[in-house]
Amino acid sequence: MTHYAIATDLNRCVGCLACSVACKAMNNVPVGDYWNKTLRIGPNPKKDGCGTWPDIEMYFMTVQCQHCKDPECVKVCPTEASHIAADGTVQIDKSKCIGCQFCAMSCPYGVRYLNTEERVVEKCTLCEQKIAQGELPACVAQCGGRARFFGDLDKGIDSFEAPWVVDVTKGDPSYDKTLHNRITLKDCVPAYKESDVHHLPDVGNHPSFVYILRNRDWQGEE
Repeated sequence: MTHYAIATDLNRCVGCLACSVACKAMNNVPVGDYWNKTLRIGPNPKKDGCGTWPDIEMYFMTVQCQHCKDPECVKVCPTEASHIAADGTVQIDKSKCIGCQFCAMSCPYGVRYLNTEERVVEKCTLCEQKIAQGELPACVAQCGGRARFFGDLDKGIDSFEAPWVVDVTKGDPSYDKTLHNRITLKDCVPAYKESDVHHLPDVGNHPSFVYILRNRDWQGEE
């Protein structure tokens, strides 16, 4: 079995919006709509602080389709346009979509929208056109903070991959070489505990995306 997902190290995310911009450019997302949003969480008082600077904390969190293991959007779709693909991702067959928006209303995270020109619902596809060719989703490939990693949940998030630097003074400095030079999450990010690993609220849909946050209060359940 395969179940592709993204793991994000929130301690490394700088809120630059590169992932959101890359997503819109790669997938031709209409103006005003987003498949991938970057939220600012805080600033909030630290638990043991006085509530004023410097006893405050803040982080950025990206939210998109969580490609759930048991997605509500698939259950309510009357035409089976929303479906789980062989790689575990949740996809939309636009030829079957009638624009009823039942899926958008059932999504716990509000990450689907109606494309008013095409009259079909759209959302993050995990750049299926890229991962089918062995490439990384655009939001992972363009993450300047090296906070986002892509991989198969069945192999564990430590195996998730992100682009890595190519020494242009040695060997092949081509774009293709850069495109396929990878580093794993385990070899890139600081150590984390099991208690540092989070998911967005689970209402029985079992969201797949993983968020790592150390030494700060996780507020993704709110």
